[in-house]
Amino acid sequence: MELLKFAIEWTKDEIFSSKIFILFGILFISASIGFWQLGKTEIAKAFIYPTLVSGILLLMAGFGFYFSNKSRLSNIESNYSGNPSAFIESEIVKTEKIMNSYENIAFKIFPAIIAIAAFLIISTDKAIWRAICITVIAFLTVLLVLDINANARIKNYHKELKQIKK
Repeated sequence: MELLKFAIEWTKDEIFSSKIFILFGILFISASIGFWQLGKTEIAKAFIYPTLVSGILLLMAGFGFYFSNKSRLSNIESNYSGNPSAFIESEIVKTEKIMNSYENIAFKIFPAIIAIAAFLIISTDKAIWRAICITVIAFLTVLLVLDINANARIKNYHKELKQIKK
């Protein structure tokens, strides 16, 4: 029964994290609107579309995570009570897959893209490319911070699953 409580808490934490994605999506879109309405310089105008696209992507990810975890939350109890050992095994497989994707994507690819974008900022003189690179860095930084927290939560959940399985 403790595992059920832990699974529900982990899913609720993921729902909260998805709300943070949505909040940052709104902030990026608000920044885009601000650049559109108040931007007088070439560089300010160049930020309109990159921040808008980033905001939309964050909103899509946030809503996708929110609805998938919300539906998962309503099914946890029935999945667990139906077959606890199968539930534990499926959760272990899922957490290992998620941790592996964090390790490969969030902690290797995102920093590499950030480094490339930082290099491009100093090596180009076009306002649009600088705006794109700065926005990519900001976007991936948000993703990294959220993924670092999510990775820590999933490691704890995975550890709990392994202990219960024994």
